[in-house]
Amino acid sequence: MLPVPRADLVPNTWDYEITPLVKATGFREYDARWLFGPEINLLGIQALGLGLGTLIHEMGQKRIVVGHDYRSYSLSIKQALTIGLVAAGCEVLDIGLAVSPMAYFAQFDLDAPCVAMVTASHNENGWTGVKMGAQRPLTFGPDEMGRLKELVLGGKWEQRPGGSVAHIAGVAERYIADAASRVTLKRPLTVVAACGNGTAGAFAPQALLKMGVATLIEMDCELDWTFPKYNPNPEDSVMLHAMAEMVRSTGADLALGFDGDGDRCGVVDDEGEEIFADKIGLMLARDLSYLHKDATFVVDVKSTGLFATDEVLKANGAKTVYWKTGHSYIKRKTAELGALAGFEKSGHFFMNPPIGRGYDDGLVAAAAILAMLDRNPGKKLSDLKKALPVAYTSLTMSPHCADEVKYGVVDSVVAEYTALRDAGGTILGRKIVDLITVNGVRVALEDGSWVLVRASSNKPEVVVVVESTQSEDDMRRLFHEEVKPRLAKRPEVGKYNQEI
Repeated sequence: MLPVPRADLVPNTWDYEITPLVKATGFREYDARWLFGPEINLLGIQALGLGLGTLIHEMGQKRIVVGHDYRSYSLSIKQALTIGLVAAGCEVLDIGLAVSPMAYFAQFDLDAPCVAMVTASHNENGWTGVKMGAQRPLTFGPDEMGRLKELVLGGKWEQRPGGSVAHIAGVAERYIADAASRVTLKRPLTVVAACGNGTAGAFAPQALLKMGVATLIEMDCELDWTFPKYNPNPEDSVMLHAMAEMVRSTGADLALGFDGDGDRCGVVDDEGEEIFADKIGLMLARDLSYLHKDATFVVDVKSTGLFATDEVLKANGAKTVYWKTGHSYIKRKTAELGALAGFEKSGHFFMNPPIGRGYDDGLVAAAAILAMLDRNPGKKLSDLKKALPVAYTSLTMSPHCADEVKYGVVDSVVAEYTALRDAGGTILGRKIVDLITVNGVRVALEDGSWVLVRASSNKPEVVVVVESTQSEDDMRRLFHEEVKPRLAKRPEVGKYNQEI
C-alpha cells in the first residue's frame, strides 16, 4: 500500500523516493496545481490518482478520460496519475497529447462521464496540475475538491480490482472536425493564430483552416515546451502586444491567441488593438441576442459593468448574471441557469447548445467570433468594438500573496469596504452603491465605475481589476490612488505581475 502523503519532503533524499509528497496548497477551489518537485512528486501524483479514483467510485462512476499538455514532464505525471487511477479500479481512456477542451470533448465522444486532464494551463514552466470532472460538461467545484483533498492527504483511498488503461486513437481528428463544424465562413478573412508555442499549436491552425479562414498566419504554433518567447497566456500583456504587432505588420483582420491548454481565446482587432475578453463577450452577447431572444448570459465579477446597462441586450430581452470568477464556477452557473453562454474576463467562453456543449473551448470561442464577423460582412472587428458603450477597463493585475494568507487578506479588504459603505464613505468622490461579495469584493460606484479585489483560485496571488466610465486617467487613479494604497497597507501583499 502506498504510504500516506507528507508535506515536509525535499528532493534528492531517501524519503522523497519512497513516500508521496503532496502539499495541501495544491488543492485549489476547482482544480489542482503544484510546483512539480518541491510541492508534489510522482508518488504524490500517484496518490492523487488513487484519491480521484476513489472519489469517482463514490460518485458511482469508473470510466475516465485522461490527457496531457505539452510540457517536458506532463507525460510522466499523466502516467503516474494513471497508475493511481488503475489501482483504484478505474477504466482509463488515454487520449494522449491534448488541449483541455479536447479531453472534455472526449467525454462525449467516448461516452465517459469523468475526465482528468494533466495541465498547468497558462502557469509558468515548473507548474503542473489536473483539471477534473465527473459530470460532463462540468468540472469539479469546492465540494468535490474538498473531498479529494481529504482522501489524498489522509491516505483514505481504496484500492479496487478491475482497473484498466486503453490508448485511444483518432480523438484529435474528431475534435478538430467538431470544432471546425461550428462555422463555415463565406467572408474571406486573414487571421493570425497565436499559440505561444503551447499545446494549442498542434490543433488551432488546422481547425481554423477547416472553418474557412482564407489566409492563416501562424504565430509561434510550433510546439516548444521551453516557451522561448513568452508564456502562452492571452490575458498577459506580453502575448497580446506580440499579437497586436503581428496584425499591424501583416494587415490581418484579427488575431486569435490561445493559452497553454487551449481552453481560452484572446483577441486583437484589425487596428492592432487588444480587446479584453469581457468586451469580446459583450460583442458576442449582442450578436447572439438578435438570434436568440430573451437569452441569459453569465459573466464573472472581473467583467465589464456594461453587460448590466447595454441597450442592445435590453432591447433583445437579454438578462445578465454576475457570478464568481473561475472556469468551474461560470461553467456550472451557465449550466444551472440554462444560459446561452457564459463569459469570463480571463478568456474562458462557455457556449451551451446550439453553439457548443457547455465547456470552455478556445476553438469554439474562435468559431463564434468568426461567425459574428461573417454575419456582419460590412463591418470590421474594430467597428463592432467601437459600437459598444465606452468603459475603460484595466488589465488583470495580480500582486503576490501566499496561498496560506490570501483569503484572509481579501476578507479584511471586504470588511474594510463594507465599513466604508456603511459609514457613507466615498471613493474618489463617488458614493458606493453596491458591493458584490460572491467572490472577494466588487465595489460599484454611483457613476457605474467599479473596483474588484479577490483571491486568485489557482496561484498565490490577489487579483485586482478596475473600470471607469469616465476616462482612462480616472481608471488609472482608481488603481493608483484607491486599490494599490489600500493593499499596500498589508505586508502580506507583494509585487504585482503587471500594472497599469
